[in-house]
Amino acid sequence: MIRRLCLSALFAVSLTSLLVNHATAAEPEKKTPAVVPEKTITLVPSKDLKTHWYTWLTDDRHEDPRGVFTLKPDGILRISGDGFGGLITREEYANYYLVMEYRWGTATWRTRKDRARDGGLLLHCQGPDGNFGGSATQPGPWMTSVECQIIEGGVGDILVLQGKDENGETIHASATSEVTLDRDGEAVWTPGGEKKTFTSGRINWSGRDPDWKDVLNFRGANDVESPGQEWTTLECFVNGDTLTYRVNGVIVNRAEDVVPSQGKILLQTEGAEMFVRKLELRPLPDQLP
Repeated sequence: MIRRLCLSALFAVSLTSLLVNHATAAEPEKKTPAVVPEKTITLVPSKDLKTHWYTWLTDDRHEDPRGVFTLKPDGILRISGDGFGGLITREEYANYYLVMEYRWGTATWRTRKDRARDGGLLLHCQGPDGNFGGSATQPGPWMTSVECQIIEGGVGDILVLQGKDENGETIHASATSEVTLDRDGEAVWTPGGEKKTFTSGRINWSGRDPDWKDVLNFRGANDVESPGQEWTTLECFVNGDTLTYRVNGVIVNRAEDVVPSQGKILLQTEGAEMFVRKLELRPLPDQLP
């Protein structure tokens, strides 16, 4: 009798354990809680870049021996451009109004020595560092994200980057935008245009020159980015799954149904010297553009 009771108790414990383990395994993976700004979060300038950021470079990973990212005494961040990767925020963010003030330097590097000055902001970054643009043995410079492009002639383009997770599975990213096709068949943001969903590629900003060339100092006829080494104000309105980009007061691009809708922010280095004197995350305004 005692033996039967012991066996029954053991069976009950085992069954309970099995059910608990099954329930745990069936639970969906929890998302990292995203920070939603209730007041201005100043990412640049900062007394110490490590407060909000860590470094990722394809050649030096989480180290920065060349000083690609340096905070000058006046609080301005210098990105030398000598490398590919970026500064990545330690936190994930959602529902914010990003304001960035930047200007180009004069130095260009490596494979982009004679190409258009290039940089960018990757929004809603997900997955391992370097999960986009590389291979299983050699991580790339970027992450799964939706980009706000910063390149001569293309500031405000939207790029969708789908990378891989630790198991080699694709991390989904997508954006839907109203577009028309230019003479070369490239998608251009056009309010009232055909709605199209992108899982890769680029949505050109509304005034992008169809004759754009990847050459140093390119400037299109309708560019709203400030010329030369003058300061440009870039704004990103991140409202749920909708993105709106504004450059020097002009709305240049918009997308909705954006996936992912939260994540880290990656400030790129991509072969061109850049200076950033302001990079803030603010609460969304009551009236959105």
